[in-house]
Amino acid sequence: MNLFPDIPSSTLALLMLVALVAGLSRGFSGFGAALIFVPLASALVGPKLAAPILVIIDGVFASYLIPPAFKLGDRRDVSLMFIGALVGVPLGTIVLTHYSPITLRWLIAGMAAAMLVLLASGWRYRGKPHALATVGVGSISGLFSGIAQIGGPPVVSYWMGTDTAHAKLRANIILYFAASSVLSVMTYVWGGLMSLEILKFSVFAGPAYGVGTYIGSKLFGFASPAVFRMSSLILIAFAVLVSLPIFR
Repeated sequence: MNLFPDIPSSTLALLMLVALVAGLSRGFSGFGAALIFVPLASALVGPKLAAPILVIIDGVFASYLIPPAFKLGDRRDVSLMFIGALVGVPLGTIVLTHYSPITLRWLIAGMAAAMLVLLASGWRYRGKPHALATVGVGSISGLFSGIAQIGGPPVVSYWMGTDTAHAKLRANIILYFAASSVLSVMTYVWGGLMSLEILKFSVFAGPAYGVGTYIGSKLFGFASPAVFRMSSLILIAFAVLVSLPIFR
């Protein structure tokens, strides 16, 4: 039984490959999955499918990280960040719902390129977390997450520049994105973006993403973090370039 009779098998194979590569990046560097998956999947199946697919498959395969993070995280800082997301994610969902696919692809490519520059620059916020700044970063992250699930770089760049202990910092990031992912699902349902087709694509691409995440995590000990970081940045740049609408 063919679950996708109207989609060429070559497109499905490429989607699975993209999920695998995005999972590898998530596994061995901790970032970059959305910046790889969403631009390329948008070119294959459209942006209104790509972002909801990723929020489902990443939520499933990253859920095991939540219980230990709940014990270590700073719930006040996470809550402040999430207050911003409560504004940003619905706005991003409105953009994803109402803009045309071509416009969205240009927007997603531009956003991904901007996030690539931010990551490559190594910029970090310096100082202690400030309530208003935390809420503001959360709103920007939420906007980017609502549109394309690429809200990670602003949060990481902000929190990594503070004097928060590494274990607590990692826990904060995990908790925030778990909460924002739930919010994304809710707003996608509200915006009419969730469908049986999304679930079928998630079931199809999810195992490849999970395998990639597992392999990536196992590869972490074979090269320096700098090598993995550079590899992810190169993959993101490639994804941005190939996803540009001028090529399809």
